[in-house]
This record gives sequence, C-alpha cells and structure tokens, in this order.
Amino acid sequence: MSKEFNNKLLTTAASMRENYLAHISIDCVVFGFHDECLKVLLARFEGEDDWVLPGGYVEKKEDLFDAAKRILEQRTGARNIYLNQFKTFGKIGRSEFFFKDIPDDVWYRERFITIGYYALVDFSTLDPVKDVFSDDCSWHDVKLKPNLVMDHNEIYDSALKQLRRDLNYKPVGLNLLPEKFTMPELQKLYEIILDRKLNRGNFYRKMMRYNILTKLDETKRGGAHKSPNLYVFNLDQYNKALEDGFQESW
Repeated sequence: MSKEFNNKLLTTAASMRENYLAHISIDCVVFGFHDECLKVLLARFEGEDDWVLPGGYVEKKEDLFDAAKRILEQRTGARNIYLNQFKTFGKIGRSEFFFKDIPDDVWYRERFITIGYYALVDFSTLDPVKDVFSDDCSWHDVKLKPNLVMDHNEIYDSALKQLRRDLNYKPVGLNLLPEKFTMPELQKLYEIILDRKLNRGNFYRKMMRYNILTKLDETKRGGAHKSPNLYVFNLDQYNKALEDGFQESW
C-alpha cells in the first residue's frame, strides 16, 4: 500500500475505534443491470491495482441492517434498496494481511468478521461515490470482473450463488429493470443472472402464474419484429412474494 494510504489509515484509526463496533464489518455485493449485462459495483483503494467490495463498519448504536443501508447510501446515494444478508465470513487472517504494512495495534489490523449483503439496484439512477480511502468507485461487467483483495472474491462468488438460488423462490427485477419492460427483457435478465438459456414459453407461463406482473395496453416500439407488450410489476403482489416466496423453481 502507498505511504499516503497508510497515513490515512493511521490518522483515522482512533476515531474508528471510538465510533464503531470492534471486530465487525459489512461488505456489500451491489448488482445492477444495464445494456443486457449484469454489473457489480467495486471500489479501488487509493494507489492500489486491485479492487474491493464497498463496505464499512457498524456504528455502536446502529442495527446491522441500518448499517448496510447507510453504507450503500453513502456509496451510491440510493435509498430503499433491496438488501439480502446471505453469509458471514470469519476466517482467521481474512483481512489482516492486506494491512500488514501498518502496526499491529492499529484498528484496521484487528481481526474482523464481516457480514455479507447483496443488493439489487437501478443502475441508471446511481452515481457511485468514492470515499476518502478510494480513488475510484465504478460498475464492472461481472464477466470481466477484476481481481479483488482479501477474501472479497469469495464473498462475491457466494453472493452470486445466493442470488441464483433466490431466483427459485423470490421475484427479481423491480430494482434492475425500467418501470415498464417487455417479457423478453425480463427473461434476458433471468438468463444473465442464471448464466443459461430459458425456454420462452415456459418462462412466460411461470411468470404469469406468479401473479406479480400487470400487462399494459401498450407496446414497446422499434425493432424489426412485432412490437412486444409492456408490463409493470404489481407492487402489492411483488412485495408479498418477497415475504412469502414462490412455490416453484427454475
């Protein structure tokens, strides 16, 4: 790590120890969807080549979920984000080695257990923000994801696996698609997340059985083929499905 970055860590360590819980951190895997690509939000520490997941610490009088929402709002400006806590990561040495160039008694060198959340956000409405420790915070195509430091590759892989599992029993799309969308656009989103093709007829029948879509009396114009119908999510049914889950799987 650069000398400047180390100096920032040293100057902030005392305030971090005073204001935040020891040994607990939060790391967020933030997914967005744009131009038929699934993207992930990553930050890069100042002077470093590798990247990290956006994360932070829990204030002493703050709930975990509130901390995750705060961290993401600070990074993206987004509110009302769909968040799912998916796993806890606590291997010995999972983060300490990255901070090996600073003294052992500094806050950041302590052992931290991190709680992983994944988030689904509207790519088009966000302007990622770099913090005092970063020189970049930006979106990356998941198929071209750069290397991540510490155990953040493991955290990312676990989040993507959990998102794919969750497609079996939870609706996805409200935070990733425009307000109005076509059935092929929704199917494409599912195919990109699952990384496999789905049968068009089966997909349509299953989505309509879920009763979370409202078909509009309008079509999407443009293109060489017949203009496809537009749909919106029925918010009441969508939120109910988030709470109760689906009974079928892909």
